[in-house]
Amino acid sequence: VQLQASGGGLVLAGGSLRLPCAASGRTFRTYAMGWFRQVPGKEREFVAGITWSELSTVYIDSVKGRFTISTDNAKNTVYLQMNSLKPEDTAVYYCAADRRSLGTVSTIPDRYDYWGQGTEVTVSS
Repeated sequence: VQLQASGGGLVLAGGSLRLPCAASGRTFRTYAMGWFRQVPGKEREFVAGITWSELSTVYIDSVKGRFTISTDNAKNTVYLQMNSLKPEDTAVYYCAADRRSLGTVSTIPDRYDYWGQGTEVTVSS
C-alpha cells in the first residue's frame, strides 16, 4: 500500500484546508485509515480515523466539530476537512493505514502499518 498525502499550506486562523490522502496498491477495503500530526519535539498525535465502510470514525477532542474525515471509495482517497483552523493546529500531517483494524479505529501510531510522506499545515494568527 502506498499513501500520498497533500493539500497542506499556509492559512489564516479561522480558515479551512482539505487534505487528501490517495491510496494505491493491494486491496485495503478492510483497513482503517488515520490522520496524525506532529510538531518538532513532540510525539506524533492521532487526529482522526475512519474505516473504509465509514461505519466508524474517531476524533480527538480538540478537533471535534471542526475536522471531518471521510472516504471516497471510487478514488481510493481519504480526506481530512479542516475548518476553523487554529494556530495550535500547525503541524506536519500524516495519513496512515492499519491493515489489522477489524472494523475499529486505533489511535496508536504503532498500530498503523503504512504511512504517507506528510504534508505541512501552518496556521497563522
